[in-house]
Amino acid sequence: MMSTQSDKKKLLLGYKASAEQFAPQELLEFSIAAERHGFDSVFTSDHFQPWHHTGGHAPASIPWLAALGQRTERIFIGTSVLTPTFRYNPAVVAQSFATMACLTPGRVILGVGTGESMNEVPIMSEEWPPYKERFARLRESIRLMRELWSHDFVTFEGDYYRTQNATIYDRPSEPVPVYVAAGGAAAARYAGRVADGLITTSGKGMELYAGTILPALREGAEATGRDPASIAKMIEMKVSYAKDRDQAMRDTRNWAALGLSSEEKTGVEDPREMERLAAGAADRAHNRFLVATDPEEHLEQLRPYLELGFNHLVFHAPGADQLSFIRLYGQEILPRIRERWN
Repeated sequence: MMSTQSDKKKLLLGYKASAEQFAPQELLEFSIAAERHGFDSVFTSDHFQPWHHTGGHAPASIPWLAALGQRTERIFIGTSVLTPTFRYNPAVVAQSFATMACLTPGRVILGVGTGESMNEVPIMSEEWPPYKERFARLRESIRLMRELWSHDFVTFEGDYYRTQNATIYDRPSEPVPVYVAAGGAAAARYAGRVADGLITTSGKGMELYAGTILPALREGAEATGRDPASIAKMIEMKVSYAKDRDQAMRDTRNWAALGLSSEEKTGVEDPREMERLAAGAADRAHNRFLVATDPEEHLEQLRPYLELGFNHLVFHAPGADQLSFIRLYGQEILPRIRERWN
């Protein structure tokens, strides 16, 4: 078993298992290969629907991660990210991740966020609430989950969730680490106050990270007497790395939805409609990825994120041939990153 998450100074390099792009068994084999080729972690999204209908997938993250834990030996496994507030009751999430952590000791991380309407509205009996309520629900759900991981017979009276004498009978000796997704100051500040780690994504302009997210994380931590260095800083790095530049550029089109602005995606809850909109943004998708063919070129692209202090990079590759990416990245990029920044 690898070191625990208390070892925050160690640089971790992970693989993003694209659940929207591949079927569960195929995705499992990719992730097992990632461990074999030197990646330190595997994170997967938790979507009820994919970003595109044609050829899309959406395996359930909890049973899939449990299977991955049993087929691997050392990697951290987790969600990036799960929404523990609508499709799931947070008490059920707490029970599920406690069981997973018992089966895979010291390796499970729960990454959480406020959610997207595309994944929640299709099975909700109510309208998608504004961010203020979604954020309040997230904060309350984290409080409840941590109570359930630490105490027996929990009676919880919140604004959104309630339990009465609830006990999770099988739980790990240490609570599951909780990472909070942040795309702006409010969530980053909250992560600094209470979370074990922060999750954000690359490709949105360095000023967002240097000027907003990381300072807010530090502010939240210091306001509660926490050492900001003790909080893991995870970032999903969208990379298209291949020996052929044309291929690397073409691969980004598989994630055409990333070329859409937040305004263009707002209110879209049907994968067929998202696919239609994304077709018009395919030529923009490469702007969200670090596209490279040469190791030194790619290290220079990664440098700003590492020098800002992100210490858990999870690499998301858009191509169909994931095994080739895993092998190539494991041979050419991971060793170079560790040599220079570990």
